[in-house]
Amino acid sequence: MNLGLIESKTYDEIAIGDTATTEHVFTTDDAMAFASISGFRGVLNYDEQRERTGGEPPNGPNMWCASLISGLFSMNIPGPGCTLMDVCLSFRHRIRIGDRLLVKVQVSAKDDATKRITFNCEGKNGDGSDIFSGTAQLLAPVARMRWSTLPLPGLIVTNQYRHYLGMIARANNKAAVRTAVAWPCDEVSLGGAYQAYKDKLIEPILVGPEAAIRKVAEKLAIDLGGIRIEDVAESRNAAIRAVEIARKGEAQMLMKGSLHTDELMGAVVSREGGMRIGRRISHVFALDVPSYHKPLFVTDAAVNIQPDLDTKVDILQNAIDMMHALDIENPYVAILSAVESVNPAIPSTLDAAALCKMVDRGQITGATVDGPLAFDNAISSDAAKIKKIKTRVAGDVDLLMVPNLEAGNILFKELQYLAGALAAGVVVGARVPVILTSRADGELARMASCALGVLIAKTTPAMV
Repeated sequence: MNLGLIESKTYDEIAIGDTATTEHVFTTDDAMAFASISGFRGVLNYDEQRERTGGEPPNGPNMWCASLISGLFSMNIPGPGCTLMDVCLSFRHRIRIGDRLLVKVQVSAKDDATKRITFNCEGKNGDGSDIFSGTAQLLAPVARMRWSTLPLPGLIVTNQYRHYLGMIARANNKAAVRTAVAWPCDEVSLGGAYQAYKDKLIEPILVGPEAAIRKVAEKLAIDLGGIRIEDVAESRNAAIRAVEIARKGEAQMLMKGSLHTDELMGAVVSREGGMRIGRRISHVFALDVPSYHKPLFVTDAAVNIQPDLDTKVDILQNAIDMMHALDIENPYVAILSAVESVNPAIPSTLDAAALCKMVDRGQITGATVDGPLAFDNAISSDAAKIKKIKTRVAGDVDLLMVPNLEAGNILFKELQYLAGALAAGVVVGARVPVILTSRADGELARMASCALGVLIAKTTPAMV
């Protein structure tokens, strides 16, 4: 072989017993690259896949092994110009991220009439256990060929929702949280709750008409065996019963099913039988914005429509306390308005100034807060510098507090649809976290909402 070139072996030059080997450690980047190219997103879900099938299936990582075999054929023996005709592999064990895989191919037969070469193929884990074995048939070139061995461009694998995956991973390290799911009577809500159960995020208590729930489960081909079902015929009563279960300490989290949000929240905030703890209840979105360097939280864009100053105090303190539960010790908070100057004609600027003074006086604690700030000044330190605004939060903000529900709803949906953000959401300030999911939420957003609730459920005030 000449420097910078790789040369193939011809059919006549290859002998029975010729061997090629390679070693490779299976990494998260390998899994993500395979998922991106193949479209098989289950490549990272091998634990759930094994449980669903009851065995050790040939899953995504195992299918990835075939690429190592192909690499040996194209770069070693026969080398450039060979044609892969047939592969038959049997898998005995699965591989996990971090495993070292040892792959070997060896010539076992040659057919002079067809010029086909048969190889025995095997893969072993670093501990010596068999991963796969089988055979492959190739056509070797009849004349030598050369390829350049100039280095390939590096493959950069990026995960635009790395913050969400990190949050889900942290939640997976905690015990599953018993969760009352109110009215899971369609495929989206029941399927989402079941997936969170399979991912060991929650232990669901399904509250709704049992016959209808089981019918949906049958359509989804999922087994509800072992999952508690509270048979309640009407959605409003299902909300009341789910809240009652949580209030009694039988569940540490609530999740919205396919009923209207107003029905569930009406039961949550009810003065008789609800889950108030003294503060106004509010909502926090956790946004994973691909272009932003950390999770971005927004409050309140779902519960309080036009909050007054007293309500904003509770909204802000609820969000700060939640972020402490997420180990964000001193969150940077921007109180948003249309402008960064206090203007009596714009009431939200007066509220922002008052909130900041309350932080200075210790009436609101646990965060660095500034406002009023326009959105650009909060997100971009350059924008703040141009306008000569001296603030610690600009460009590194953790929490955006919006003036009202309309502004917050518009903001988070703009980030979703124009900036590619995923939004997880949770209601805070009640006795237990309340997961509000939307019909438009995908699987990752639903799992992130559950994870968000799991991470803060342990710090929810004790039942009284």
